[in-house]
Amino acid sequence: MGKNLADYDFFDPEVIESPYEFYQLLRSQAPVYQLPGTNIFMLSRWEDIRRAAKDTATFSNDFIHLLKGPEPCAEAADIYAGGIEPVDTLLTMDPPRHKTYRSLINKVFSAGRVEKMRPYMERIVDELIDSFIDRGECEFVHDFATPLPVYVIGDQLGVPRSDLRKIKAWSDAFASRLGGMASPEEEVENARLIVEYQRYMAEVVEDRRASPRDDMISDLVNIEIEEGRQMSLQEAISMIEQLLVAGNETTTSALTGGLLSLIQLSDQLQTLLEDPGMIDNAVEEILRLETPSAGLWRVVTRDTEIQGVAIPKDSLLMLRYASGNRDERVFSDPENMDVCRHNADDNIAFGYGTHFCPGAMLARKEMQVAYAGLLRRLTNIQLAPGKNDLTHWPNVVLRGLKELHITFDRKA
Repeated sequence: MGKNLADYDFFDPEVIESPYEFYQLLRSQAPVYQLPGTNIFMLSRWEDIRRAAKDTATFSNDFIHLLKGPEPCAEAADIYAGGIEPVDTLLTMDPPRHKTYRSLINKVFSAGRVEKMRPYMERIVDELIDSFIDRGECEFVHDFATPLPVYVIGDQLGVPRSDLRKIKAWSDAFASRLGGMASPEEEVENARLIVEYQRYMAEVVEDRRASPRDDMISDLVNIEIEEGRQMSLQEAISMIEQLLVAGNETTTSALTGGLLSLIQLSDQLQTLLEDPGMIDNAVEEILRLETPSAGLWRVVTRDTEIQGVAIPKDSLLMLRYASGNRDERVFSDPENMDVCRHNADDNIAFGYGTHFCPGAMLARKEMQVAYAGLLRRLTNIQLAPGKNDLTHWPNVVLRGLKELHITFDRKA
C-alpha cells in the first residue's frame, strides 16, 4: 500500500534528507499544500512556482524575520543583542525599492565581467587539483567544492585569503540559522559566528570608505544609491552577507551533488568525457536535479487562491524549487539525470522573476570551469570504499552533502 501525504512531516529530518517521494505526492495530490498545523502553504509544481514568483504584490519577499530562523534560545539571543540588527536589502525587499539594490549587484555580476573571470577561475581549479592529485583520493567538499567558490567570492569582495576559513565558517552559520533545524548548542555557535562576522565586516566597510580599493566591497559601500546617499553600515553588512552565502554555499552543494550523480551514472560521465562540449548543458541538468536552494519563502499580503485553494493573508508560502525542477509536466523522466536533456535550462534552481539570483552567471561559470578541469585531469573517478554515508546537512531551505570521498587516477 502506497504512502499518502499524511504519512509525511515536512520538518522531519528523514523527509528533509530524502524528500523526492514526498514531492511526487505533492505534485500529484496537492500541488498547493497546507502543512498540517501551520499557516505554511507549499507550491510544488513548476508553473505555479513561476507564477507566484512573478507576483510580488501578492507574494512578498518581506520575510526578514524568517532569515533569523526560529526564536533562538536565551543564550543565543543575548549574543545577537550585542550585534548589529539586520535590515531589509536585496533578498527581503519588494519592487520598486528592490531595484535600488539589485542594480548594484547587476553591475558587479555582469555577463562581461564574469566571462573575463574564466582564466582566473581556471587557475584556481588547477591549483586545487594540484593540491590533491598525487594522493589519488580526496574529500571533495573540503578539498575542492568549498574552496573554489569561497576563493572566488572572497577575492571579488576583497577579503584576504588568510581570512577565508572565517568566511566559510560565517557563511555556514548563516545557512544553518536560515535552515531552521539547528540544535540549541548550534544556535549559540551560529550566534557567536554571525556577530563575529558583523564586527569584522564593520571594520572592513569603514576601511573601504576611507581607502577604496579595486574590489566589490569598495564598489558597494562608496556608490550613491537613493537620494544621493551611501548605504548605511547595516545595509552594507546585510548585502555582503547575502553575497557571501549565495556566492559559495549553493555552488559548493551543486558541484558536490553533481559529481556524485555523475559517478553513480557512469554513462552520463562517459558522455561528458567523450564530448566536453556538453558540459554547459550538463551544468543546467545538475542544477535542475540538485537544486541547492531547495526552496524560499514568500509572505502572502492579501487573501488569494492558487489552483482553487484559498490562502489567507499573512500566510507563509514556500516555493519548493526542488520539486518544481522535477515536475513531470515540464521534464520527461525527471528523477533521472540526462546531461543531453533538451530543456535542462528551463530549471528554476536560481529562482524566477524579480528575485532571480543575481549571482547565477557566476555560479554557472564556476561549475562549468570546475567540471571541465576535473574531467580534463582526472579519470576513473569513483566513490572511496567505506567512507561515504552520502547524507545532507539538515536544512529546510538549502540542500548540500556533508562530504564526498572519492578516488581517481591521474589522466595521462
